[in-house]
Amino acid sequence: MAYRYRPAARVLHWLTAAAVLAQFFFGIWITQFEPKDEPTKFLLYDIHENIGFSLLPIMLLRLATRLANPPAHLPAGTPRFIRFAARANHAGLYLLLIYMPIMGFLATNAWGFPFVWLKLVSIPSPIGSNEALAPSLSYAHWLGAIALGLAILAHLGGALYHALIRRDGVLQRML
Repeated sequence: MAYRYRPAARVLHWLTAAAVLAQFFFGIWITQFEPKDEPTKFLLYDIHENIGFSLLPIMLLRLATRLANPPAHLPAGTPRFIRFAARANHAGLYLLLIYMPIMGFLATNAWGFPFVWLKLVSIPSPIGSNEALAPSLSYAHWLGAIALGLAILAHLGGALYHALIRRDGVLQRML
């Protein structure tokens, strides 16, 4: 049988994918279609912040899982450029998916909103309220979202390349 990722890696991958999809949905909703009533607006921000912050431990667990169980190499005959692009894109995805929750958390706190994760755990802010720094942190978070979106598109393009053009079973490793 062909190599498949371990069940833990597959579950964490698809959990991450679902959370990121939700993040894009909520992120676009709250920035482009901002609700007029405060309770709805704060609820949407709360959901976005909690899903986002939940990605941090998920990604750290994914990273530990990947380091403990490295994936198989790409099939023989895969062009060197594709191998390089795949490694670079995966590294970028991991970095961005760790960067984004941290930057979102810092921006939220800099705007003066303390964060209580899942309404259970108060997460102390290392910078506190800082309205001079808040716009820069929000902009960095926005730039990260753009970079993450591009990296995800490249990842999806790679999956389609392997599934539809090369037909080499790489996509089936994660299914």
